[in-house]
Order: sequence, then structure tokens, then C-alpha cells
Amino acid sequence: MGQGKILLIVCLLTASFVVAQIVINKNAKDNGDNKYTVESQHDKFEIRTYSSSVVASVNLGSGTYDQNSSRGFRKLANYIFGGNQESQEIAMTSPVMMNLGDSSAMHFFMPEGYNLDNLPSPNNQEVVLQEMAPKRVAVIRFGGWANQAKIDKYKKKLSEYLAEEGIEHTGNFAFLGYNAPYEVTNRRNEVIVELK
Repeated sequence: MGQGKILLIVCLLTASFVVAQIVINKNAKDNGDNKYTVESQHDKFEIRTYSSSVVASVNLGSGTYDQNSSRGFRKLANYIFGGNQESQEIAMTSPVMMNLGDSSAMHFFMPEGYNLDNLPSPNNQEVVLQEMAPKRVAVIRFGGWANQAKIDKYKKKLSEYLAEEGIEHTGNFAFLGYNAPYEVTNRRNEVIVELK
């Protein structure tokens, strides 16, 4: 195969990839499916309020984001892709939430219209359906691919910004990831902390 054909194939593949990423990002919702209200906007963070939500959750024990995220995601994805007593598929929503304490947990927010009475029971007993209480949080956003080092960096930044503003928090941090693994551009990640 000549260099000209190889170059043409590479250009076509690159163009296809770019078009796919544009379509994916165009169809992505700006604030995901877990709706919130922005209470106040600061230079480097914002304060939000969330209403109650129904979630599918799995406890992951101790360990870092890097150690636990894939394992938690697989278990919850299995539930929504039919791993339940009715073999029912449930739409994937964003963001995915992961608590960042000594013992972590991952949560998938259930789509609007679902409640604890009409959700199918999980086949995996590690997956728990529950209602998450309303909360008021501070949020800092970052791009790219998330990992424990980046999460720690933005936890520290958010804590410092809140201290500068005299805003007290509970220390209950969580990570929100908005993008599917195959989305490469315009990735959105957030670290949040509940406020007192």
C-alpha cells in the first residue's frame, strides 16, 4: 500500500473521530440528568442545591478512586443493563457519583419517573436502591481524565477557596463524572463537598 493511500486512510479515520466527538458533545446535557440549582457563583467554585434523588449504589470499601471506580461502575452498569429481576434495561444518566471518604461508594442516578416502588430489584445484592437526601454543596470543575491525584488536587483547592470565603463544609467530598469512557474531548469532572 502506498504512502498516499495510508495518509488518506489516516485522514478519513481522524475526520470520523472528530465528527463523532462533536456529535457526542453536542448531544451531551450541560448539567447532566441530576438537576440542580446554582445558588451562587464564585470566581473558582459555585454553590448548588440538589433535590432528593433515587440512586442505585454499591459500597466499595476503602481504596482510591483509581482502585475502585472501574469495579463500582461494572456492578452498577450490570444492574441498569438488565442485571435485575425483570431483566429490564434502565437508561444511563449522568453524572456518576463516587463518595471520597475512608469508605467509598458509587451511585448511579435513576432517570426521572423511577422511584423505589417501580425500580426492578437488583440481581446482585451488593447493589442497593435508595433515596439520596437533598443537599447543598460547593463544587469545583476540572477537565480531562480523572484520577486520584487530580481529585486530591481539586479537593485541596476547593477546601482552600471555601476557607478564604469563610464557608464551612462537612468534609463529605464526592466526585462527579459526566462523560462516557469513549468521550475524549470536553470531558467534565467535578469535586463536590456538602456544606454545613
